[in-house]
Amino acid sequence: MRLHRLDVTAFGPFGGSQSVDFDTLSTAGLFLLHGPTGAGKTSVLDAVCYALYGSVPGARQSGQGLTLRSDHAPPGTRTTVTLDLTVAGRRLEITRQPPWERPKKRGTGTTVDKAQSWLREYDAVTGAWKDLSRSHQEIGEEVTQLLGMSREQFCQVVLLPQGDFAAFLRADAEKRGKLLGRLFETHRFAEVEKRLAERRRATEADVREGDAALLADAHRMQQAAGDAMELPELRPGDPGLAEAVLSAAAVARATAREQLTVAGCRLAAAESVQAAADRALDGVRELARLQRRFAEARERARRLEERAGAHQEAQARMERSRKAEAVAPALELRDEADAEHRRAATVEAHARAALPDTLADASAAGLAAAARRATEELGGLESARRAEQRLAGLAAERADLDRQERADDDVLGETEAWLADWDTARSVLQARIDAAQEAAGRAEQLDARREPARQRLAAARMRDRLARDTEAAQRQALASREAALAARAHWLELKEQRLNGIAAELAANLREGEPCAVCGATEHPAPARKVAGHVDRAAEERALADHQRAEERHTEDERRLGTVREALAAATAEAGDAPTDRLAAEAEQLEDEYARARRDASALHAVREELRAAEEEHARRTDARQQAALRAASRVARRDALDRERVTLEEELTQARGGFGSVAARAAQLERQAARLTEAAEAARTAEDTAQRLKDADARLADAAYRAGFETPGAAAAALLDDGAHRELQRRLDDWATEQAAVRAVLAEADTAAAAERPPVDVAAAEDAAATAGRRVRDAASARDAAVRRCAELDRLSARAATGVRRLAPLREEHDRVARLAALTAGTSADNERRMRLESYVLAARLEQVAAAATVRLKRMSSGRYTLVHSDDRTGRGRSGLGLHVVDAWTGRERDTATLSGGETFFASLALALGLADVVTDEAGGVRLDTLFIDEGFGSLDDQTLDEVLDVLDSLRERDRSVGIVSHVADLRRRVHAQLEVVKGRSGSTLRLSGAG
Repeated sequence: MRLHRLDVTAFGPFGGSQSVDFDTLSTAGLFLLHGPTGAGKTSVLDAVCYALYGSVPGARQSGQGLTLRSDHAPPGTRTTVTLDLTVAGRRLEITRQPPWERPKKRGTGTTVDKAQSWLREYDAVTGAWKDLSRSHQEIGEEVTQLLGMSREQFCQVVLLPQGDFAAFLRADAEKRGKLLGRLFETHRFAEVEKRLAERRRATEADVREGDAALLADAHRMQQAAGDAMELPELRPGDPGLAEAVLSAAAVARATAREQLTVAGCRLAAAESVQAAADRALDGVRELARLQRRFAEARERARRLEERAGAHQEAQARMERSRKAEAVAPALELRDEADAEHRRAATVEAHARAALPDTLADASAAGLAAAARRATEELGGLESARRAEQRLAGLAAERADLDRQERADDDVLGETEAWLADWDTARSVLQARIDAAQEAAGRAEQLDARREPARQRLAAARMRDRLARDTEAAQRQALASREAALAARAHWLELKEQRLNGIAAELAANLREGEPCAVCGATEHPAPARKVAGHVDRAAEERALADHQRAEERHTEDERRLGTVREALAAATAEAGDAPTDRLAAEAEQLEDEYARARRDASALHAVREELRAAEEEHARRTDARQQAALRAASRVARRDALDRERVTLEEELTQARGGFGSVAARAAQLERQAARLTEAAEAARTAEDTAQRLKDADARLADAAYRAGFETPGAAAAALLDDGAHRELQRRLDDWATEQAAVRAVLAEADTAAAAERPPVDVAAAEDAAATAGRRVRDAASARDAAVRRCAELDRLSARAATGVRRLAPLREEHDRVARLAALTAGTSADNERRMRLESYVLAARLEQVAAAATVRLKRMSSGRYTLVHSDDRTGRGRSGLGLHVVDAWTGRERDTATLSGGETFFASLALALGLADVVTDEAGGVRLDTLFIDEGFGSLDDQTLDEVLDVLDSLRERDRSVGIVSHVADLRRRVHAQLEVVKGRSGSTLRLSGAG
């Protein structure tokens, strides 16, 4: 990286525009940047850093960049930093402008413009600059990628701060680790340590969780085994827990199986005793059953003896019934013939009662002849019946024609009246349509004016409210502006007082024999003294903080005032100058007119539909009038034809009716007469037939009774049993025979008779003995089942515990491995003898590289006396890995860098800074750094050492490299000819180039 040119405007102490031509300074190779204290030497380096990274080093970066602006700059001048450089073979120009609080272009107050950035690249082919980006993020990423280092690395490598490296030489391992960690970005190794520790805790939790589950299974096994299992006194995570649980489970399983064998033997013995008791109980019960059976049979035989007389009577009654069954068919036939004859006689008497007296005593043949004559006369009236029906139809048709005529007359009257008013009604409807259409057009016009009126009214109300807010914001901005001016004046006054007394403040830090930070002298004959009312740094910084807070409040008030004013202008432009009340009244009147117009226009569709329906009604009524006229003409012709047909039919029917009112009445009378005669003739024939069958049945019944042995048919009928009585009598006879046979069979059984001769048995005692044996078997079976369940539960829990142990084994191995790695990387492991953390180990390797690179220049600066070496030794109880020692070739001894003198510390820290720059540059990808800056510390060197240091720095010019020394040591102004001087003034600092070119 080579710097070509730096342009700053209103930046830091520079109130105007200043330029630095690094190409001119670089021709000498070594140049000096000097100036009085507070003039702005460091601000030049801050400008380079700000151009590259958009921020300045360390604590000098605050806020959003507003503090970078020079207090000496005119209000209308924008703070700008432009850097022209070459990096990685590309010529780039970076321009940055921090946020800027400027006066508003319109109105009073200030506004804040956002920060801006530009990145351009020089095209050697076209000889012109081309824009690359205006994005802060893109420019930052591009610069970081090209340089290969962060802002912190750049400030340590390119802007070599000697004070920081002197402190680095005296620092302990912890502080060195923090600095090297920022430079080499080794936080990822710290993240590895953290991740390993988190992984160790996670795997430990998994192992503990698995051990807890294993212990829970062990407790369940102990509950299942009872007193046969003892648990180990271990906790989750303790070593050997799994083996102890599995061993205890094996012992419990063996004990449970022994208990199961004993329970099985007890159950077998109890079952044998129960079998013998059951057999004895069965024998006793069988003997008792046979004795009861014999006693019951003797009792049944006695009851049969008592019912023997009734049984003989039933047998005789059954014999008479069997004889009467031979006469039963003749009795049934005679009863059926008698019933049929009676029914036929009743029907005949009823039929003859309906006949005339002349035919009441006629025979069946005479009645049939009279029925035939009535039927023949009825057939002759069929034609007259059809004529009479047609005459009735004619009357109905004539009445229908009269009804149609009356309906058509009503329709014609109503239609004529309606059509007479048609023209007037149509004109009224058309006028209503025209009025509704006019109202619709008026509503559309009013609707277009409603939204602008509402918007203007809302803007007027907003205008009134913003006018009140503007007055309040103006008062607030004015008050904060006065407060900010007062705070700034107070701060400038204190700052000037402190600058006037800065010598006393510097003298307060002088120590006898130690070099002065300004002139480098070790003797201090007349140090300045603080006077009364001296202003120190803390007072100035408090005043500056008060001034900045007041400025921030004033900026915020001005921004708020500008926002309110802009809103007020926008609202006024939209609402105009009309009062809000008048605009509200106009808007309300417009809404009323619009509502009325909408209401009038809403009737348009209904009126149109009403007109369309009226036109359809007009067409329908006109057609109806024409159809009524046609129907009237047709009815006249039809009425004449009906009258002629009616006269002809009436003449024919007068002759056919005879003395009846109608042909139908006469025909109905003939139909009834023929039916009665036919029914009476049939009933007479049926009565004669049934009388003959009854006579035949009486003769057959008398003959059957005699053959069956009965004196009369009545005696046979009395002996005959119906089905229910016969079945009941037969059942009684069968039950007697069955019971008699069963009793004889039981009394004939040999074993039953033998049992009856033996004494009675005690069944209850045998049952008690069998019940006792059964309870013993159940108890033994319950004990055996409990032992089986205990064995099964122990087997199940043991299998689950073994599975858990196998599943936990990889987790335990992983935990052991992760725990060893975590302890090793954290420096707490016994294997890590030096207690060196992983990040410290990496940093130790980097520090060893830095020490080797620094030694090359340190030997030359110290005339070969000193060498920097890295040490892994532990310091006290701390961790090792970041020790740094210096080897004195004159004494051959190795000592800590904190024992170096002031001058030795300077060139040692310079060598360390240069060595660190080389290592970080290699780490960043080998980007060549053609421009370096070294800040302060040269006042502590004697002339010879200063010459040697300058020779080393002058050697850095090899291969076209330039080195800038930032110092106010007067002797350097004689030794270094190319100089960039920072001149301090009340209106701001300026830059002056001399001795170059």
